[in-house]
Order: sequence, then C-alpha cells, then structure tokens
Amino acid sequence: MAFFGLFGKKKGVAEEAAGKEALDAGLERSREGLFGKLARAVAGKSSIDDNVLDELEEVLVSSDVGVETTLRIIDRIQQRVKRDKYVGTGELNSMLRAEIADLMKDPAPMDPAVKPYVIMVVGVNGVGKTTTIGKLANAFKKEGKTVVLGAADTFRAAAVDQLRIWSERVGVHLVQQGMNADPAAVAFDTVQHAKAKEADVVIIDTAGRLHNKIGLMNELTKVRNVMRKVIPDAPHEVLLVLDASTGQNAIEQARQFTAATDVTALALTKLDGTAKGGVAIGISEQFNIPIKYLGVGEGIDHLQVFNKQAFVEALFKS
Repeated sequence: MAFFGLFGKKKGVAEEAAGKEALDAGLERSREGLFGKLARAVAGKSSIDDNVLDELEEVLVSSDVGVETTLRIIDRIQQRVKRDKYVGTGELNSMLRAEIADLMKDPAPMDPAVKPYVIMVVGVNGVGKTTTIGKLANAFKKEGKTVVLGAADTFRAAAVDQLRIWSERVGVHLVQQGMNADPAAVAFDTVQHAKAKEADVVIIDTAGRLHNKIGLMNELTKVRNVMRKVIPDAPHEVLLVLDASTGQNAIEQARQFTAATDVTALALTKLDGTAKGGVAIGISEQFNIPIKYLGVGEGIDHLQVFNKQAFVEALFKS
C-alpha cells in the first residue's frame, strides 16, 4: 500500500506512516461501531448461514453503508459461500474487506501536464467546503504548486471572508469581487488570471445553498460554461464535498448534485467526528464516483488523498 500526493508522487516513509495513523484515528468511532455490531451478529455461530447474512445486512444498513450497496455486498458474500461450500464466521471480516475494496475505486492522480488544472468545488453550506478548499490549497503549495482561489460563492459574505482568511493563511492568491457579485464573472476572472500568471492549480468555490434549489444548479452550469471561454476543457475536476457525519443525507446530496452537474470526484469531511464512516462505501459504489479526499481532523494537514486499501484496512483494523 502506498500513499500518494495530489499529483501522484509517492510520499516518504514518515509521511506515509503519519497518514495511516491519522486515518486510523479518524475512523476509530466508525470502526468501533461496526465491530461491535459484527461481534453481536456472529456471537455463538460457527458458519455463515442465512441468519448471519440477515444480521450482517442489518449491521451494514445501520452503519450507513446504504441499502443498495448493502444488498450488493450480501449477494457477493452469498455467492462466495455457495462457491466455497463452507465458510466460517471467523472469515467474515476478511471477506468484507475484499468485497468492499472491490466495490470502491481509487481516484486517478491529477495530470501535472494540465496547467492550470481547474477544480470547481460544489456542496451545500456547512459541509466543510471552504475549509476543504483551504486544506487543498495548502497541500498543493507544499508540493511546490502555484495556486489561485476564486471566491464564486458570492451569496454569503461569510463565504468570501472565510476563503480570504484561508488564502492569507496558506499564502495563495485570491480572486474576489465581494458579496452579490456574479459568480460566473468571478470564475471567469479567476481562470483568466491563473492562465495569464501560468498558475498550476485553480480552485473555484461555489454557492452552497440547499441542494433542492433548482436555481443553484443552473448557476453551477453557468459557472462551468463561462470558465470554458478561457480554458475549453475546464473544469478538469468537479469536486463534491460531503459531510460524512450526516450519513444518508450525504447520499441524498450526492444524488441531487450528480443529477445536476458532472461530478467527477468526492471529498468526505468530518470522518473523525462520526461513527458513520460506512457512508463512504455506499456513496462511492452507488454513484460510481471515486472518493478523492478524506477529512480526518481539523488541522490544516488533515486532508488525505483517498486510498481504498488504506481505508478498508483502517475500518477493519482489529
């Protein structure tokens, strides 16, 4: 298992070890809840029969994996038990690891040849969207990349102010026009500035009003189309930020945003403060969109590039 930086560069041994430790700690509450339920499900049983599978189904659903993904996992385990004739409950953890890892996929590394690489960040208010942008900007800068931020969430003064604070903290350039400015105009100016300055990465913040507001989705389309007047294939990534602690509501948000715009990657925040880490499995599998980043702490460095093997190992670590 190897942890990689944002542009696919392999991390050093010490940095990789620190990343694994942070991930283990971030998934502690989810891991404890899952193992407790699994232990009760198989207590006193030696083989995986229909009763165990029924219990397992309940465990996964109650761990926020989601009904559709849970049924897919159960079906895979049933097929394996049928094929292998006899499978003991002691093998259940390893089977779950394998099946869950197989359902998820690692994100493709960013192409360093694309310059500037434009990321449009979407998500409802309160999920940690602007904080994720700040942490991303910091990570890119640590890799030696020049970063430009665009404050296109102009419907809330607090959003622009928060992004300005992050830009100053990290030391990257911010393009802003203030509250009530045209978001598309801000996005246009941001990518135009980044292209002129030959920046490596552009990160555009967008409005985060309720996901069931059709006007917001139309605005996102407008922002995307305007950026393409400067860079024809922009944005290169549409990153949907979701709060893992909201469980099934995060899945509903993913459903709404993926229906309205071409989401290409996911960032899950607040994993360290919730027992609902299982939602990562359901979201990734159900929408066939890779999780790219995990927020596993409040620190500026507590944002990790997703690695499915590392995630599954941390979730099932005994």
